[in-house]
Amino acid sequence: MKNIFILATVAWLTFSCSPVKQKSEQVTLFNGSDLSGWHWDVPAMDYNPDTVMPFIVREGLLVSLGTPGGHLITDSVYQNYRLEAQYRFAGEPGNCGVLVHASTPRALYGMFPKSIEVQMMHENAGDFWCIVEDIEVPDMETRRGPKENWGITEGKERRILNLTDNSEKPVGEWNTMVVECFGNEVKVWVNGDLVNHGFNATASSGQIAVQAEGSEVEFRKLMLAPISGLSSEYPIETQQ
Repeated sequence: MKNIFILATVAWLTFSCSPVKQKSEQVTLFNGSDLSGWHWDVPAMDYNPDTVMPFIVREGLLVSLGTPGGHLITDSVYQNYRLEAQYRFAGEPGNCGVLVHASTPRALYGMFPKSIEVQMMHENAGDFWCIVEDIEVPDMETRRGPKENWGITEGKERRILNLTDNSEKPVGEWNTMVVECFGNEVKVWVNGDLVNHGFNATASSGQIAVQAEGSEVEFRKLMLAPISGLSSEYPIETQQ
């Protein structure tokens, strides 16, 4: 864990707010061959050195094996960006997610870093989960439950429902999730559909993390690009 805290403290990379003009301004978070630029936090490894590493590279894909639970976390910190993630469930569909504005490790349930989760769970892609950070959406009581139950820690209503629940492709096909983070807003599309738009987030920068949370998920693209504001329409020209 000591190395994780050191990396999280010293590795700062912040995008400028200038519009994307050239492809070279984009950042590929996954290089297709190894986990350079990432570190992991898997609590089970604290107690058993023989624990299977749940994040691997297989045939040019970044794979979250799902178990044991943990997170693959960027060494660098980002703000004002668009993240394009192409992913699919490799077998039985289940749970996974991408965390934005991640910071303090193991802030919730001794597992989850302080962050805002963009859910990839099958048939729930695009939900927000508040993990010791908060965010608002329109129709909050409809999508989060009674206000008196809201919270960002254990036992509170931390889930904010997405707008569609039917934007995923059939299991085994590639999904494209686009997450834009600008200032205190987060906007999410799944396969071209706007599925969430939050505002008044309690964080505006942080690391990015991929979860191991029960199901095997393959990623073939994790691309970041700087943005000067949120897109009004789906910002990716070609879905794959």
